[in-house]
Amino acid sequence: MAKLKIQKLANALGAEVSGVDMSKPISQEDLQQILAAWKEHLVLRFRGQELTDPQLLEISRNFGEIDPPGPNSYGKPFLADFPDINVISNIKVGDQPVGGLGDGEAVWHADMTYIEMPPKASFLHALEIPATGGNTEWGNMYLAYEALPTHLKQAIKGRKAIHDATYNSAGMIRKGMKDVTDPREAPGAHHPLVAKHPESGLPCLFLGRRRNSYILGMDLDASNQLLDELWAHIDNPEFTFTQVWQLHDLILWDNRCTLHRRDSFDPQSRRLMHRTQIKGSSVTPFE
Repeated sequence: MAKLKIQKLANALGAEVSGVDMSKPISQEDLQQILAAWKEHLVLRFRGQELTDPQLLEISRNFGEIDPPGPNSYGKPFLADFPDINVISNIKVGDQPVGGLGDGEAVWHADMTYIEMPPKASFLHALEIPATGGNTEWGNMYLAYEALPTHLKQAIKGRKAIHDATYNSAGMIRKGMKDVTDPREAPGAHHPLVAKHPESGLPCLFLGRRRNSYILGMDLDASNQLLDELWAHIDNPEFTFTQVWQLHDLILWDNRCTLHRRDSFDPQSRRLMHRTQIKGSSVTPFE
């Protein structure tokens, strides 16, 4: 029987887990090792995992209760038989997209932070990939907070920001939302800029996404300037791991202490990913 192995993928975060078949029930011993590796590395990659949608859901339940996808731009689940699975794809059948986010760049973001209890984790399973492009990058927000200059740590201490619900990370407006030009009027949850991770207890930057963000209680120009400094700070290769996808890769990440983004790719190629997410809890400020 293959023995589970953990191999680090980058200094900042990310590890590859081998020696486990995620299409079959996971032993408690292996699950505990995976959970420990996830806590340490924040992003885990499992290669060569040919999973059906029911198997993807079953694997996800090892990590908590499934959190249904947020509303997409089309107003209905992409998979009628499996509404708890989100589809990330540029493929169209006729004029109808089979998934969201298209083929353009998806900017830095964490998933669904515009709600009061954002998901704690996500799985992403690669079913079709383009020959080039469409890479995904993750950033470690523990490291980003640690590396902040003292004046920025002081500037954001105790402050909260609006996490806009209007647009997704590809810039598409969500179903039922209206265009927002003043970030102070953006709909969405208010979360601390420095959050306390509920399991590690450590502080991390909790930014969500840049568009329509606003730091409560600040002048709008001052808020924008401070947010621009924070976002410029996190876009640093020293905080990141880049995933170059292979077919049937399965990635698990901690949505509470990472951000992620995606490169654009050839619109004529096909990219198909199925994603699940795990329910989280309220975001607690780090005091």
